[in-house]
Amino acid sequence: MANIDFLSVIHKSTKRDYLGRVNEYPKAEAIKKAKLYDHDYWDGDRKFGYGGYRYDGRWRKVADSIAAHYNLKAGDRILDVGSGKGFLLYDLTQAVPGIEVKGIDISKYAIQNSKEEVRSFLDEGNAISLPYRDKSFDLVISINALHNLYCYDVVKALKEIERVGKKNKYVVVESYRNEEEKVNLMYWVLTGECFFSPDEWKWLYDLAGYKGDHSFIYFE
Repeated sequence: MANIDFLSVIHKSTKRDYLGRVNEYPKAEAIKKAKLYDHDYWDGDRKFGYGGYRYDGRWRKVADSIAAHYNLKAGDRILDVGSGKGFLLYDLTQAVPGIEVKGIDISKYAIQNSKEEVRSFLDEGNAISLPYRDKSFDLVISINALHNLYCYDVVKALKEIERVGKKNKYVVVESYRNEEEKVNLMYWVLTGECFFSPDEWKWLYDLAGYKGDHSFIYFE
């Protein structure tokens, strides 16, 4: 299991007002809206989620890095668990023409408003029970999704990722290395259920038998 960072290039480009997040609007009410994963979360006001999640090509750098690291080639099958609007999957098809992509997300709204070019490859569903055959994907990725599950469901989802992946897997979750990052994480995140340190996450990975690669997002 290797720690590989593909995401800092875009994560660190976003400015975040952590105190504003908890002071401008009742956080509990914002969380309730965000966890519906509908318009408010994706395309509504920033206090409820993304504040308008539209394709702008930002994921292409990540797609290029993933494609190069895992030596993706035409004909390879890639699954994104928690694919949202499918922007990363679309950029992967541009980075590696001829690959086959599949995505699954709990949000019907995200799929209905996804990138049109990959919409037909997206399924509505839950990470804890993936509707795919054993070892049917060359690469399974899950980026910024599994921390939205309760810990017992994280274990189920990791086992599912192991089951459907026949080669490479890559998971990214939110974490913290110190008290400041822990507070920032709790201030900022709306849909998270798991607030764990890297060592706690690695314990969960071992518990689930997850042997793929991973990395962490920190709120510095």
